[in-house]
Amino acid sequence: MADGTRFPLPGGSMPSCLLAPLSKGTHPNHRFRFCGNGLAAASIFLPLSCRRKQMQHALRACAVAIVMAFGAPGIAVSSEPVPGSSVESLLEFARTNNPEYAAMRHEADAASERILPAGALPDPRLRVELQDITMGGQQSPTLSPNKVGSTKYTLMQELPWFGKRDLKREIAALELEGAKGRAAGTWSELSARIKSGYAQSYYLYQNERLTNEILDLMTRLEKIAQVRYAGGLTAQQDVIRAQVEQTNLRNELIALENEQRMNRSLLNMLLARPATAPLAEPEQLRPLPAPVRLDPAALADRVRGRNPQLFAEDARLRAAEKNRELTYKNRYPDFAVGVAPMQFGNSIKEWELMVELNIPLQQSTRRSQEREAEAMLSAAHSRKEAVANQVLAELTENLSGLDAARRTEMTIANSLLPQAELTFKSALASYENGKVDFATLLDAQRQIRQAKQNQIKAQAEGQARLAEIERLLGEEL
Repeated sequence: MADGTRFPLPGGSMPSCLLAPLSKGTHPNHRFRFCGNGLAAASIFLPLSCRRKQMQHALRACAVAIVMAFGAPGIAVSSEPVPGSSVESLLEFARTNNPEYAAMRHEADAASERILPAGALPDPRLRVELQDITMGGQQSPTLSPNKVGSTKYTLMQELPWFGKRDLKREIAALELEGAKGRAAGTWSELSARIKSGYAQSYYLYQNERLTNEILDLMTRLEKIAQVRYAGGLTAQQDVIRAQVEQTNLRNELIALENEQRMNRSLLNMLLARPATAPLAEPEQLRPLPAPVRLDPAALADRVRGRNPQLFAEDARLRAAEKNRELTYKNRYPDFAVGVAPMQFGNSIKEWELMVELNIPLQQSTRRSQEREAEAMLSAAHSRKEAVANQVLAELTENLSGLDAARRTEMTIANSLLPQAELTFKSALASYENGKVDFATLLDAQRQIRQAKQNQIKAQAEGQARLAEIERLLGEEL
């Protein structure tokens, strides 16, 4: 150990650090530790027992460090996948994490708990009356029931008029249906916004990819123009035009990047994630339903029966009808019945029965309440009709928009895009042969680019229209 010793590790491996003596004049218990990285650090040479303990601690620390660095066998590191590659992943994440939808579900749960109390009887009342607590002045006042003149125990229970409890229970059940309808409407609205945001994200990513492809194409066209300019076959203006076009494309890429950040922030907000949280690149759009499944009359019937807003308004209408019936039942009195045993000394010797009712003399107040209930019922009718007209109009609008987007995409794919590609190829060949100028070539390039952009835009528009139709239906098509 005086000349330097390596300490073997378990398994026979040797450490990379070597203990060596210091130069002459240093303390004999001081050593240098030379490591594999070429560094040296002074250490104190301790007695053998201390060195053994120190080495044990060092070996444990090394083992822990190795396990943390490379992972113990059989321990899997889980990582949550980033949503965004498909619209289904976004919807699944939002269903379990969106606070607005969670709040509406909790409100529906709260409404379900109101049904039982709504039809329950009020709590009974107990009254204790001590009479003659001084026994005609013969004793000091006392509160002991068996030491007063008499003690009366009155137990009373209020009983609403026949049918009132059932009506209150039915109103609470209808309010629960309305809460469920509002929760379903919240999810339909949320899912539609997510689907539209995903379609916009797909459009931006595809547009960015297209712009980069056109930028690469313009770089090659610039080289062709430079070669022709070097050979005296064209003017320098062609090269400058190509460079200007590339600058414009880079500016468009900056704008697209900004739009992607804004759209990502919107989607993260809907998912209850940080605004700058990453999202996976959208891979593909959902296929559009076949035209036979988009019959306007059939979809209108489905909307009338399943639209969450209409469902909630229908529940509100039926609750208003029940509330009107309950208001008319307030013309009749409510009852209270009771029993009262009388205690004398240590025994019960008398029993009393009682019936109590309120007298509905304030008829003007009740007539006003009845007119209010009628007005609320009329308002519920009108509100439901207005919502029905709105959703049916939106259905017609979105069906028309979806059909237009589908036909536009088919026209571009089958006619306009092949024509634009042929035009560009012809213009490129003619430019290389000096038959057309560079402006004609740029115009052909812009035509093919515009056709591809319109195709992607039509696809995204179709997805947005489909999302709105599904929002109105309250379910997937």
